[in-house]
Amino acid sequence: MSVRAPEPPALAAELERLLRRLRLPYVRGAAPEVLATATAQRWEPAEVLRVLLVEEAQGRDRATIANRRRASGLPSGKTFDGWDEGASAIAAQTQRALGTLEWVARGENLCVCGPSGTGKSHFVEALGHLAIDRGKTVAWHTLESLAGLVRRHRADDSVTKAIGKLIRADLLIVDDVGMLAVSADAAEALFRVVDAAYERRSLALTSNIHPSGFDELMPKTLAAATVDRLLHHAHVIVTDGMESYRLAQATAGQGVAPLA
Repeated sequence: MSVRAPEPPALAAELERLLRRLRLPYVRGAAPEVLATATAQRWEPAEVLRVLLVEEAQGRDRATIANRRRASGLPSGKTFDGWDEGASAIAAQTQRALGTLEWVARGENLCVCGPSGTGKSHFVEALGHLAIDRGKTVAWHTLESLAGLVRRHRADDSVTKAIGKLIRADLLIVDDVGMLAVSADAAEALFRVVDAAYERRSLALTSNIHPSGFDELMPKTLAAATVDRLLHHAHVIVTDGMESYRLAQATAGQGVAPLA
């Protein structure tokens, strides 16, 4: 039978109040156990202070990452933990190079294009989560959500301001371009975002068609200006030549749990 360790004594009320006033929640949470351990093991005062400050710093880092993940709008939690590098049409060396995120630091773009179900969105979303874990800010959008942003801010002529706020993120992801017909608002939004981010921020875009074919989706003049800026400093990845992940799983009966 295991013996349960006694709970560390609660902090003195005055110390609790001071830690709340100074907004040190992680010190407050860790202090009872740290102080009990320090007393039992006769730690030096400097070590006690160091451990408590490490707890506060790490707690704040975790909270910052969690807040950035929520604010990013990344949709489904797909990370590299669930990514099969060997099954992807993207060369392993290219995957690893993109995973360094050096291209984000340089303000370069990434275009991943190919048929539906070939892992484009998963790969780019995983890069987004990785960027957040490494201290960067990310914003995820579809063309429809960008079009909605333009419509909302057109009434008070604040579209430029809204786009400027959007591209404050280190990495802006626009997913599934070309899956649906592109409205006039969506075409304008894509150009505005690409133009505002040009040589300032990194843009990662997924599409079922190559950017050179965007003139099929939007007015030719607007498409030409958008693609010119998008591809000037871009890594273009094509996922042709592989079967859809979703179709392969469905064919193998892996898309759903077996019925009882």
